Amino acid sequence: MSLIIRPETPADIPAIFHVHQRAFGRDNEARLVNKLRGENAIVLSLVAQVDEAIVGHILFSPVTIRDGETEWQALGLGPVAVLPEFQNQGIGSKLIRAGLAELKAQGHGIVIVLGHAEYYPRFGFKPSKPLGIQWEVNVPEEVFMVAELKEGALHGRTGIVRYHPLFGMV
Repeated sequence: MSLIIRPETPADIPAIFHVHQRAFGRDNEARLVNKLRGENAIVLSLVAQVDEAIVGHILFSPVTIRDGETEWQALGLGPVAVLPEFQNQGIGSKLIRAGLAELKAQGHGIVIVLGHAEYYPRFGFKPSKPLGIQWEVNVPEEVFMVAELKEGALHGRTGIVRYHPLFGMV
């Protein structure tokens, strides 16, 4: 299997929709990706390609973190999806690693994720609540995590995370 991780192109849009639809068994995440694209609210969008087929996708979008009157920006990871027949082959991990490396190269410092507590720590994510960062939605502490792409990027930064309003449709 020859796997290529690369930025999405306009020609990939129908395949990306299909990947999310199949991976999640519904249209919500697929429609979210399209709407975020339409709102110009995507910082990085990568696809995993095997031969000529798009088999995975990852998206990073801006999030706002507010602490009283102070507001600052970070990035949110998600959604990420891999076609069911290609899952458990390391493709999702490769998408995440490639995405985080590219964001670090671009100078971004902080990424937030809502995800599986045993999966995301391998990429440097840790629970955000002990660091003073919480989501505006009440979720179990261990599934809302943060990763520093630049050492010290979180120093002195706390607050409540708000995703783009379109995430409310998921």
